[in-house]
Amino acid sequence: MKLKSLTAATLLALAPIPALAETIEVQMLNRGEAGTMVFEPRFVSAQVGDVVVFRAADKGHNAETVKGMVPEGQEPFAGKINEEIEVELTTEGMIGVKCKPHLGMGMVMVIQVGAGDMPDGFLDAKMPKKAKKAFEDIVATGTN
Repeated sequence: MKLKSLTAATLLALAPIPALAETIEVQMLNRGEAGTMVFEPRFVSAQVGDVVVFRAADKGHNAETVKGMVPEGQEPFAGKINEEIEVELTTEGMIGVKCKPHLGMGMVMVIQVGAGDMPDGFLDAKMPKKAKKAFEDIVATGTN
């Protein structure tokens, strides 16, 4: 009897323990550290299985993926204006996110899932100049 208990305890101790998924909060703001009409943070480093929660801290915002800036296997998403949206990250790669009403003002952010490099053509999506510049700044610094 003792041997069975010891064997079971040993097997449990040696079994791989899955990493706990992290929940990452992103605020959609009229004014933040990086200026007006921003996501905070503007750059998120995450892992597969993590969940990003977009909170409408100020009214008039949404969060949605930018066409052509989503890795294959990750489901695109589009939240409604003024509503919180939770997104599970299912694939390694980089995700471009925009606030649809404020894209022209450069309200964008990047989620990097895993440790991969920026994919070829990631910044080639058609968008307003301020949005393009904001994306370039975010990926160049990898920070807010």
